[in-house]
Amino acid sequence: MRNKTFRFSSIIEWGTLLLSTLLVCFFLVVVLWEIISKGSAVISWDFVTKVPSDGMTRGGIITPIIGTVLLTLITSIFAIPFGVCCAIYLQEYAEDSWLTRTIRASIRNLSGVPSIIYGLFGLALFVQALQFGTSLVAAGLTLGLLSLPYIITTTEEALMRIPNSTREAALAVGATKFETIKDVIIPSAMSGILTGVVLTLSRAAGETAPILFTGAAFYINGTSGFINQEFMALPYHLYMLSTQHQSIEEVRPIAYGTALVLIIVVFLLNLTAFYIRYKYRKNEN
Repeated sequence: MRNKTFRFSSIIEWGTLLLSTLLVCFFLVVVLWEIISKGSAVISWDFVTKVPSDGMTRGGIITPIIGTVLLTLITSIFAIPFGVCCAIYLQEYAEDSWLTRTIRASIRNLSGVPSIIYGLFGLALFVQALQFGTSLVAAGLTLGLLSLPYIITTTEEALMRIPNSTREAALAVGATKFETIKDVIIPSAMSGILTGVVLTLSRAAGETAPILFTGAAFYINGTSGFINQEFMALPYHLYMLSTQHQSIEEVRPIAYGTALVLIIVVFLLNLTAFYIRYKYRKNEN
């Protein structure tokens, strides 16, 4: 009787998981089909390489693409060194005390803060207090703050997977703690670190709320590559075309095309993360 009950319970649990997975995949396919079917009709070489014109009703999206690339670059320069170094200190140097546990809990709590809060904080700190103004650098630093908790958490988890025996072996042959971390621990955890970094940057590249207050512009005539000026970005461009444009029906095809390009960019970043993980795991084996 107990075996029958256990078997019935297992079937219910397995069926629930399968149904949930199929339901999620169904909605994902529906959304992707909607965007791909309507966006692919707009995608062309001119659409990707020309600047927006006539109030974004014509032309291409090269300006938002350049803005997104520069924004992600500034975010990387700020978030990656600070995030990785912070994770190394917490995992390899800091003692297990109430202060360290409080810092870790605070970092994980920051991961759950809505992105629009980061946008308001970036407005107060970078735009007003530090007087960067609404600019590319202010938006990039704001996204860097948003990315820090994720990079710290993923890097620390990658370091935690390295067994202590590896550290002890390096120390036993005369290596210093710094040399052990630099030459043994970080190379062994590199696949996890880089995967977390790339996935975090792909998320940051698709954020709208943090750049809404800190530098994203509705329309720029031409291209702008100066970090102290306003810029156009793909997520904000898509938001404006879909909700705020005066001729929403006219620009709806451009919105679908922009959405498809943004999905392709995020997909390529995620594909890069999977490739990095595969490459480093293959080298480790």
